[in-house]
Amino acid sequence: MNLDPRTPVLVGTGQLNQRDDALEPVGLLAAAAREAERDSGGTSLLKSLDAVRLVRMLSWRYRDPGALLAERVGASPRDTAYTADGGNNPQALLNGAASDIAAGRADVVLIGGAETWRTRMRLRARGERPAWTVQDETVPAAPLLGGSGPLLGQGEKRIGLEPPSWVYPLFEQAHRIDAGRTVEEQLRVGARLWADFSRVAADNPHAWIRRAHTAEEILTPSPDNRWIAWPYPKLMNSNNMVEQGAALLLCSVEAARRHGVPSDRWIFPQSGAEANDTLELGARGELHRSPAIRISGRRALELAGTDAGSVDLVDVYSCFPSAVQIAARELGLALDDASRPLTVTGGLTFAGGPWNNYVSHSIAAMAARLRDAPGAVGLVTANGGYLTKHAMGVYGTRPPQAGFRAQNVQAEVDREPRTRALVQWEGTGALEAWTVLHDREGRPERAFLSVRTPQGGRTLAVCQEADDLAEMTGRELAGVPVRVALDGTARLADAEDAAGP
Repeated sequence: MNLDPRTPVLVGTGQLNQRDDALEPVGLLAAAAREAERDSGGTSLLKSLDAVRLVRMLSWRYRDPGALLAERVGASPRDTAYTADGGNNPQALLNGAASDIAAGRADVVLIGGAETWRTRMRLRARGERPAWTVQDETVPAAPLLGGSGPLLGQGEKRIGLEPPSWVYPLFEQAHRIDAGRTVEEQLRVGARLWADFSRVAADNPHAWIRRAHTAEEILTPSPDNRWIAWPYPKLMNSNNMVEQGAALLLCSVEAARRHGVPSDRWIFPQSGAEANDTLELGARGELHRSPAIRISGRRALELAGTDAGSVDLVDVYSCFPSAVQIAARELGLALDDASRPLTVTGGLTFAGGPWNNYVSHSIAAMAARLRDAPGAVGLVTANGGYLTKHAMGVYGTRPPQAGFRAQNVQAEVDREPRTRALVQWEGTGALEAWTVLHDREGRPERAFLSVRTPQGGRTLAVCQEADDLAEMTGRELAGVPVRVALDGTARLADAEDAAGP
């Protein structure tokens, strides 16, 4: 091939599942890195690393895990870096690494992460602390990539609406209401989608759960599939109780040739794009839409010289069904196209949801699928926070005609309409979306509500009235009046409240 020697190529991937609690996170990642080097078919790539850029790990705190990893694989990189939290970061790191390679700022780069969360939680339950590597204050902290700001606004924090498993059901409800479906109809849409994902996971050798589930299993509450935050049972939630590591090796074409990487191992990053939706949920124009997904996805495809209809393989970030449904709508992808499933891994419920690092696995799976389909093009979407931070990547087996290009499209996203977010508000508004949290015995505990004010603003509230919780899981309440107090508590309004003063 007559290629620019600075063309970036993804040459090796490594994915590992650990079920015997043998390795700490960096140890698992080092094993994945060695697997990535073997996968490349080349030699000495790890020893030639000039950059190690890792995704934030939650299972253990390291000051500079890249330096520790480099030591374990015999590398002496010029720089190491670490990200803040966010599932968008693996794709964002790859976009940055490909740009640096194309510009001559780097030659061989390792990206990856690992989690041993199941072991950490088991030890914590016994009151034990793992005997894993501790980097003390003498180790300089790695430079932080991607920023470390908050992932939620004051309105959410004020009422305790923080875990993603409590937020994404609100998006599900908003999407359902916009589509004109009943709760039961929407549950079946999500369950069929997740059943499709589970079948992909069953065929994925790196998936954590390799069993196909039926839609009925997924939507039916049971002791093993209890309600988490209605309308999501457990099997519609991301599964972070995993032990998984993934590593990606990128280099220039020149370095690939120098290290003897066969050209049939090369996957070409075509393009990338990034943007964020508003930090505050209350400020979003609509809870069932994502301008950042729409605009960054469109731009990534344009930069690659293609469109959604021409993409052969897709992996849409899949922490919860609402994330997939909203992204598919924004990107123009069908939910039920059997010829082009929306995942190449099986998604975060079945393939595994190792916190911030899932997309390292989806990129690795995409590379494997593309190698088996010369000429094909793949799209990977990455999502951080609460449908907040987004990164897109397009991949192929042929070099991009205009070279790798990446763009941040935040300025365009910022021009999209927003809603006035009211952190503190008192009055009667209309119920926009809601979710009901359940305890481990299946009893409703409290509900979180998104309420539209008569002036068109939005406020978030919490409800703990037992009668109201029963109604919220028993009948359609979209648009009904809700009385919100200044302290953020709410209840369904009676006729006198609804009538106003």
